[in-house]
Amino acid sequence: MPQFTATDDGPRHVAIIMDGNGRWATQRGRPRLFGHQAGARRVREIVEACPDLGVDYLTVFAFSTENWKRTQSEVAGLMNLFRRYITREAKALKANDVCVRFIGDRVRLDKKLVAMMDELEALTANCQSV
Repeated sequence: MPQFTATDDGPRHVAIIMDGNGRWATQRGRPRLFGHQAGARRVREIVEACPDLGVDYLTVFAFSTENWKRTQSEVAGLMNLFRRYITREAKALKANDVCVRFIGDRVRLDKKLVAMMDELEALTANCQSV
């Protein structure tokens, strides 16, 4: 993977497809959700690094329609992880001037989770970073 610094003509928009976290955990003898948690921690590191690297936009593809085919317990774990991430990171995202926008279909998501997403978008709507 190429390494860029803020002085390079590196990418202004980076997109990440979060894939393989469950397999990564399973290969290490850990539960699949352990891998998803590791992926969420990595997203935090990436969000923090983007401004220093000159990245203006970060797109994270974290849950596809195919993910609904996972076991009910894994989907529930992912949704809980998503809720925890929003709760834990909201203040830091705002403090670091990160504008958050969720894209995609929210119809199948729990209404409380959708409300959390809406609140985070509103909280960060005037932010200027990533």
